[in-house]
Parts: sequence; structure tokens; C-alpha cells
Amino acid sequence: MFDALTEKLQSALGDLRGRGILDEEAVSRAMREVRLALLEADVNFGVVKDFVAQVRERALGEDVRKSLTPGQQVVKIVHEELTELLGGGDSRLSFSQRPPTTILLAGLQGSGKTTAAAKLARLLRDEGKRPALVAADLQRPAAIDQLVQLGAELDVPVYADERSDPVKAVRDGIERAKADGRDVAILDTAGRLHVDEPLMDELAAVCDEAKPTNVLLVLDAMTGQEAVNVAQTFQERIDFDGVVLTKLDGDARGGAALSVRAVTGRPIKLASAGEKLDALEWFHPDRMASRILGMGDVLTLIERAEAAIESDEKEELEKRMLKGECSFDDFLSSYKMLRRMGPLQGVLKLIPGLGKQLEGLDDVDERQLKRVEAIILSMTPHERRVPHLIDMSRRKRIAAGSGTTLEQVGQLLETRKQMAKMMKLAGSGKMPSLPGMAPGAPTMGGGPRPSATRKASSKRKKKKAKR
Repeated sequence: MFDALTEKLQSALGDLRGRGILDEEAVSRAMREVRLALLEADVNFGVVKDFVAQVRERALGEDVRKSLTPGQQVVKIVHEELTELLGGGDSRLSFSQRPPTTILLAGLQGSGKTTAAAKLARLLRDEGKRPALVAADLQRPAAIDQLVQLGAELDVPVYADERSDPVKAVRDGIERAKADGRDVAILDTAGRLHVDEPLMDELAAVCDEAKPTNVLLVLDAMTGQEAVNVAQTFQERIDFDGVVLTKLDGDARGGAALSVRAVTGRPIKLASAGEKLDALEWFHPDRMASRILGMGDVLTLIERAEAAIESDEKEELEKRMLKGECSFDDFLSSYKMLRRMGPLQGVLKLIPGLGKQLEGLDDVDERQLKRVEAIILSMTPHERRVPHLIDMSRRKRIAAGSGTTLEQVGQLLETRKQMAKMMKLAGSGKMPSLPGMAPGAPTMGGGPRPSATRKASSKRKKKKAKR
């Protein structure tokens, strides 16, 4: 969603980064471009005006003028102001000391509210809570069936006995959650139009009955500036505590995420960037600001990696690393972990400095992982455990079995060899400092060959030519 904005902001601030001295004209020129970039991203006009004025004032201040790197200081200021615009510090949910904690989800029809309820149940369950879902959307015929199906998939109870009175459905659901020892009750209310007065009155009645610990407004980020208008309308009727922003993986311009907090004063608490039930994450304004400015997001990358790898797998891999071992079974395990972290393109963009290198690279996708997996699964179990046994005849059989070429099989074998060497060095504490993703770095079954391999290949060619 923020790719276009990221590109424009990097372009606007690029001229300032390397400057030793900043004058008012350079800052004004950069701020004009920043303002245009934000307006094109569908950010609220008033929000853009205040943001640019604040950045400009700080950029022309004495602290920046006296800095040894004034250009970098301006980028830092933009990052800080973006973080503040998105909500400042992290904003988590409140939990009642007398369970169950009630979380009411409200929103327009089609905003992804029912799915967001299930995603929230999954997130809280993974954090050690015991959630239950309460079906209070009695307007949409398939809403209850959808929630029951999602609950069964998560192994989370869904209370959906009442089919006519949403107020009674909420009251009964909370009582059952308490009786069953559930510490969180997530209420899925009916989607509504903000111009539909009867439905807005019904929502107010449900809120009065439930007395929720948290009221979350689910907003579709794809609706852009309209999402902010919706938030303002809901705020007039119910005092919601925060926002759940859905469909951040879409191709809309991202104005809702950058405007909603400044306009409503309510923070974004959660964000969803995918259709799967594990796609909901806590919203971190500082991390999102880093992503928007193309700085990556190391903390989110680490959290995803920790969630993707099981503790026993981690211990086993560490033991093998210390021994310098790297079989194709290890390779297959690492690829499965990587795939559990989410779409490859999204994971790579979290690495600082790598996002810009990925621009225009259409071949960085899931097909590479599937190709590697096909090659490895075409090997016998013994070949996966003892890779050096794979000679030319075995390579031909593996290539034919996986639908790949001999060259691709050879590249994967070479990559495994390079990785084994790196693991051995890391295990012995002699790992050299590597300059990030250098052009000669080993690739995963389909990129350029390692520089060491190219040199060895060049030497072989010279010897062959002499003979």
C-alpha cells in the first residue's frame, strides 16, 4: 500500500541526505515534494498542512543547522513526525481484572469485521488468552455461519444461539463466556451504513448492554479518505477506543492510516495485511514510519522469525550450526520457516536497505521457493542427508524429477555448500562481517552464482583453454 508513497518520499528527501549545509530554499523544495507525495497518497489536507509546517519548522531550527549531518537530521525529523502522526507509542488493548474482557468490533458493511474478529481471537490465543467469539451480527444472513466456521478452524468457541435480538445475543454470549472460564469475549456486531440511523441506534444499545472494555472500529484501508469520514461519524455515536485497519496489503494509497489518528484522536491498535487468520498484527507507529521511509523493519522481522520457528527446531538447528552441518533436510526446514513468515516479497522489504533494491524485481516471488522445494523433494532421503553423493547422473535424475534444469540443480548444490561454510564459520566464532546482501552473495536456487564460484569457474576455463 505504501510503495508509491515510499518512493516519492525517498525522492523528496534524497537531495537533502548528502548535503553538508542546508539552506531555506532546499528545505522548502523538499517540503513541497513531501506535501505533494502525502496529498497524492490521499492523506487529509489539514493533516498534511500541519505535518509539513511542523517538519519545516524543526528542519530550519538551530539544532539542525549546527549538526554535522543536517540532511540526515531532517530525515530523522520526518521519521519522528511520521511516527507521531501514526500515533506515537504503541497502543495495546485494556484487559479487565474481572474476566471476561469484552471487545466489541463495529464497522461498515464489507470492512472485514467478521474475519477481523476471528483474526483477533487467533492473535490473543497465541498470546496465552482464552478467547470466545459472540455472534451479534444478525443482519447479514451468512455472518453467523461464517463466524462459526472460523471458530471451528481456530478451535475457539462461538456463541450463536440467539438469532433475533442482538442485545440478548451479546448478554447471553458474555454470560456463557464467563461460565466457560473464557477470559476474553469478542463481539462481532452487524455491519452498518453510517447513514442508517436505526442500525446506529442498535449499536448504541448493544454497547450499553455489553459495557465493553474495548470498542474497536474496523476500517477498510482501501476506502482511503472515506475511512476517516466513517470514523468521524461513528465517533459521534459511540466512543470507540481504537481502530483496526484491514486490507493494508491492498494497492490503495494509504491515506486512511496516516489520517485517522490525527483526525479522530484515536490510535490504530491493530492492522491486517492479508486474508489468512494469522495476518493480524499489533500496530507499531515507529515501525510503520520506518517502512514508509524505506528503512525496513528489523523488529517485526525478528518477531515473525521467532513465531515461525519452533523451540525444538531452533535448538536442533543451533546444534547443527555449531558442528558446521547443513543437509538438504535443514535447507527444506529453513524454507518452510521462511514461508511461515509470510509472502517473500513482504519479508524481504523488512530488511533495512533492501526494499529499494527489490524495485522492479518481478522474479523475487514464491516460485523460487517452490522450485527449491521441488528439487529437494526429488532427491532420495539419503541424498538429502549426504549431499556430496550427488554426481552428474543423480543431478540429471533430480532435474528431470523436479522439472528444472541441470544448472538450477547445480546452483542449489553450490548454495548449500556455501551455506555450510558460513555456518561452520559462525559456529567457530570466526564469521567475517558481511556487507548485507552483496551482489555475490549465495542465492536460493535461481539467482546469480556466488562470486567464489565464478572465480573458480573462470580458472577452470583458462586451464581448459591452455590444454
